[in-house]
Amino acid sequence: MQGTLDLLILRTLLFGPSHGHAIAKHVRTMSDDVLHRETGSLYPALHRLEEQGLIDAEWTTSDKGKRAKYYQLTKAGRKQLSKEQSKWEQLSAAMTRVLRPNSVK
Repeated sequence: MQGTLDLLILRTLLFGPSHGHAIAKHVRTMSDDVLHRETGSLYPALHRLEEQGLIDAEWTTSDKGKRAKYYQLTKAGRKQLSKEQSKWEQLSAAMTRVLRPNSVK
């Protein structure tokens, strides 16, 4: 769904700095392989979030000795994450009420 990639990236970075491949792997693993993000959408989203000041980036050496760009949340990013997560939870609850009206009381 539109806008979920930014939320997934921000949520993943809540756990600490990470590079793009690790962010994609975390999302895939935590969603039991349901959510796959290709580099064609992931990296433009990372650059957009960086331009918006929601994440910072720094080139450093990865655990495997390769040069990688690591991203981390900014204070503004934490604030945006809280706002977006709240919106998503409201949307999810509303969808559940519509799709399963008998299971929600």
